[in-house]
Amino acid sequence: MRIGEVARLAGVSVRAVRYYEEEGLVRPGRGANGYRRFDERDVEVVRQVRGLIECGLPTRIIREVLPYLDSPDALLPEVPCEYMIEQVERQREVLERRISCLERNRDALDAYLAAARQSA
Repeated sequence: MRIGEVARLAGVSVRAVRYYEEEGLVRPGRGANGYRRFDERDVEVVRQVRGLIECGLPTRIIREVLPYLDSPDALLPEVPCEYMIEQVERQREVLERRISCLERNRDALDAYLAAARQSA
């Protein structure tokens, strides 16, 4: 499939797909005509990258951990880089704080909806 279709299916802009490719996060094949050739797996990778970026992970971290997300045991390096471990731990803490905030916000919205429905 072409880049426009991947963007549409993944819910991102064509520009975002190009950026993900520039950053080495998605690697489409090339047709004889030089056009990018994407498949369904690429759509899933683009969705996953988008989600990680929305969670606040920088592309340098995503580039390192993306190969491990589908099958971490099969791809784990024999000697993990200490720097990368620290970076991923820091990003995980950031995600944990965001998750807590999102849960509080969800609970507040639930309380509002319950009160609003009761008075309606």
